[in-house]
Amino acid sequence: LPQELRQSVTFDNGTEFAGHLALHRLSIATFFCDPHAPWQKGGIENAIGRMRRFIPRKTDLVTLSTARFRQFIAAYNNTPRKCLDYHTPAESFAQVLHFECESTSRLSQGRH
Repeated sequence: LPQELRQSVTFDNGTEFAGHLALHRLSIATFFCDPHAPWQKGGIENAIGRMRRFIPRKTDLVTLSTARFRQFIAAYNNTPRKCLDYHTPAESFAQVLHFECESTSRLSQGRH
């Protein structure tokens, strides 16, 4: 992503984010949410809810087929969002970066 689109990252308090200091070398500000405060990361909570429609909680991701994962990614990236003025993430991303993502180009062709 262009540097102007990489300004900050907000993390949960999980151990999977232990490497967050590497972002400082890229001049990306890092923030951590308070424990048990899902309202501080509403966007990611929404994304997780959308993901759970395709991939139920406690699914062993190792058992998820590549085809099923690609279906999820394509559906996620091609669903219009109110916060994007009813554009899809794929359309918004393409507009900013002036190219189409491989996983979304086939599906976004029919939407205008």
